[in-house]
Amino acid sequence: MLAAGLLGFCLSASAQANDLARAEEIVGGRCFLCHGLNGEAASAVFPRLAGQHADYIAKQLGDFKSGKRVSDTMRPQAEELTPAEMKALGAFFQAKVVGPRPARDKELLAVGKYIFDRGNQFSGLPPCASCHGAKGLGTPQLPRLAGQHPRYIEDQLKQFNKRERTNDNAVMHTIASKLSELEAHAVAEYIATLD
Repeated sequence: MLAAGLLGFCLSASAQANDLARAEEIVGGRCFLCHGLNGEAASAVFPRLAGQHADYIAKQLGDFKSGKRVSDTMRPQAEELTPAEMKALGAFFQAKVVGPRPARDKELLAVGKYIFDRGNQFSGLPPCASCHGAKGLGTPQLPRLAGQHPRYIEDQLKQFNKRERTNDNAVMHTIASKLSELEAHAVAEYIATLD
């Protein structure tokens, strides 16, 4: 019985190593162009994937493939991926680390922190932390926001507000519609400083 358990563990470890090797091959062949070899995404228009939840990444890839999440850039990248490769890519990027961006405008960050932590009672805006956590780490179902590019966060908020992004929680449509341009900019800048 012990030998069977050990064999199962070895086979599982071997499968994980094969999945990781396949993920590295895919990242080195296509993902790195936009997201970097370690998910750090040097361009602010592409999301940082380092540290993102594996399940969340796999879901997004599946949504790109099916067309549920619309992207002319990502759909061709996801079309040939199998569910196992999507999971392997998720695990690959989740294991990577990306640090926070240094604070720039302290007054703007104070507004962003307020919105993130407390929302805006006057417009009915709930705090971001109520779903994404006090440090913006999210859950396997909700994205990690900490350390994300501010431009990418603002772009996603605009897509939710215009109902152009419909593959995720519809609650974000209402939330994004309540954010002023200043609040969206400030909270995106604050999120980038979280670790």
